Amino acid sequence: MGTNGVGSSVGSIGFNLFKTIMDRETTISRLGPCVRRIAFIVLVACVVSPGITAPNASAVGIKLGDVCRLKGQETNTLHGLGLVVGLRGTGDSDVEPTSRALARMMQLMGGPMAVDRAGQLNLEDVAEARNVALVFVTAKIPAVGAQPGDLLDVTVNAINAKSLEGGTLMLTPLLGPRADNPTVYATAQGQLSLSLDGPATSATIQGGAKMETTVQASYHRDGLITLVLEKNVASFDTAQRIEEEINNLSALTLGNPDGGSSDRARARAIDQVHIEVMIPPIYRDNPIKFIAYLLNIKIQLANRSNRVVINEREGVVVIGKDVEIAPVLVTHRNLRIEAGGGMGGFVPVGEGEPESNAKLKSLADALNALDVPTDDLIAIIKTLQRKGDLFGEVVYQ
Repeated sequence: MGTNGVGSSVGSIGFNLFKTIMDRETTISRLGPCVRRIAFIVLVACVVSPGITAPNASAVGIKLGDVCRLKGQETNTLHGLGLVVGLRGTGDSDVEPTSRALARMMQLMGGPMAVDRAGQLNLEDVAEARNVALVFVTAKIPAVGAQPGDLLDVTVNAINAKSLEGGTLMLTPLLGPRADNPTVYATAQGQLSLSLDGPATSATIQGGAKMETTVQASYHRDGLITLVLEKNVASFDTAQRIEEEINNLSALTLGNPDGGSSDRARARAIDQVHIEVMIPPIYRDNPIKFIAYLLNIKIQLANRSNRVVINEREGVVVIGKDVEIAPVLVTHRNLRIEAGGGMGGFVPVGEGEPESNAKLKSLADALNALDVPTDDLIAIIKTLQRKGDLFGEVVYQ
């Protein structure tokens, strides 16, 4: 009998044993420690044994638009300095920039402000203000751009104030990311809203910024578009697959039955992230139609089942089925689990047939059956990675 047959047989034994243990807990509790230990060893060996595996899928089909975006369609950030008023004594204190900004705003709004002999604003009139704070204001323009009159959400962060609770942002001009460009793209104002579990020095204004200038997302230039792969799938292999898939599109597929090779789409992978695509002549006057079709074609991507994703804050661990570990002995508190191909005689390997590594998923299943906490599982995975006994990519979030 081959390895798979023995693995399936042992897996069946382990499953039946586990079911028996769960269904007859009172009966098992009367067994002696030796019998309970044998049951435990068989169960763990069946779970950790690499002989019990699922069919391996080599590739999956996915829409091109789900793994990339067009270059030029990026999120842009607007920023500016503003004043928040109406605070309950928690504003800036003895901060000259705040006093200067408040005095200048009052002057622009027609308020009477004293000046010194040099014609500069006299800051003594506003130096004692405690209900005002100088803040940093930001807003994000979506990747599709924005038009005058569009409303954007605003984030407000205090520079020196203790709390922004109860405050109102005065009219604040928002500039672009380049400091040398004085264009005002939007203006922000409104009542601040603080998060219940967030810091008191950070607030938001829903729809608090109004666009004053058109920001258009440019997606093609000189008859070319550039695809930008998402970082989670970007690789030389993925870029090459996409290049070949686009170059294999015929003129007939693109809607030009009489076209020749010059009417086909041409793609060139620049690196593992960017793929440059030439817009066919038939779509030069209507690139939107070509882009819509291009982003909907199916791409065969390599299986990503050799990846482990760990979110320590939420206590979530996602393990791909092809992540393997070297033959190791894992000791956790009072438990000892030995993982590896053919260990313990439970999965014999035929003569001349190489032993396979154990799967990390199987080790995790064994630990879960023993009620090992997720935090301890994460610690074990980190230790295996540092030791070099984990064969796969580990991503921490």
